[in-house]
Amino acid sequence: MEFFNALSEYSFMRYALVAGLLSSIACGIVGTFVVVKRISYLAGGIAHSIIGGVGFAYFLEFSPVIGALGAAVAFSLLLGFVSLRLKEYEDTVISALWSLGMAVGILFLSKTPGYNMDLMHFLFGSILVIGDSDLMLILGLDVLVIAVVLLFYKQFMAVSFDEEFARLRGVNVERFYLLFLMLVGLTVVLFIKIVGVILVIALLTLPAAIAGHYVRSMNKMMMMAVLCGMVFTSSGLYASYTYDFPSGAMIVVVAGVTYLLSLAGCAVMRRTPLR
Repeated sequence: MEFFNALSEYSFMRYALVAGLLSSIACGIVGTFVVVKRISYLAGGIAHSIIGGVGFAYFLEFSPVIGALGAAVAFSLLLGFVSLRLKEYEDTVISALWSLGMAVGILFLSKTPGYNMDLMHFLFGSILVIGDSDLMLILGLDVLVIAVVLLFYKQFMAVSFDEEFARLRGVNVERFYLLFLMLVGLTVVLFIKIVGVILVIALLTLPAAIAGHYVRSMNKMMMMAVLCGMVFTSSGLYASYTYDFPSGAMIVVVAGVTYLLSLAGCAVMRRTPLR
């Protein structure tokens, strides 16, 4: 009951819970496409490259969120171009851009006085210091992601499952692939406050991966992924408060353990003979 008493007593706890629930919406939708398309490595590259934009923003003394958004869009386009045009060097180039983005960000931050705590927030999340402006940003990004996916749902589906068939049907695969990667970048920025850069890919992919164990319809997979994300963020926040653990790490631990249990359960069920 202490957790529920804290929710009623402390506004920062309520903000943290609402932020986790709202973030799960975009994360479940975009994460479903990431899992189906199998581009977690690209999403990871985008996530870690964002540190470059954050460092640049702090160095020039403007909002780190704007820097993160700008870096997310820029690196999404750059990594998308690499994925489309440089297939034979894809892994190496993405690793180089991933490392370069983080290194440049750290260099900028090293020249900015008093950067250490802010960097820790971006690396590991700071869900307990969510404010009104953060909630409005999360809500706005949710609306944007939902609107874009509803508008181009068929195109995203075609690109995710069969690029050649999509081209034959007249879909501009490159354009919609890059648009989708920009959505991934925006979603990553959305979740940085919740679990941080280091853990964001886990929360982007694990709910959708769990949903994929039980449903085959994309619509149902998205809805189940959103629900799983909400359960993980709220239960992780509960566990972190109850046992005094870092919130972001606890949320990912709950998601990771649930994924492993689900995977093991599915493996056992496949081996169980029908009677």
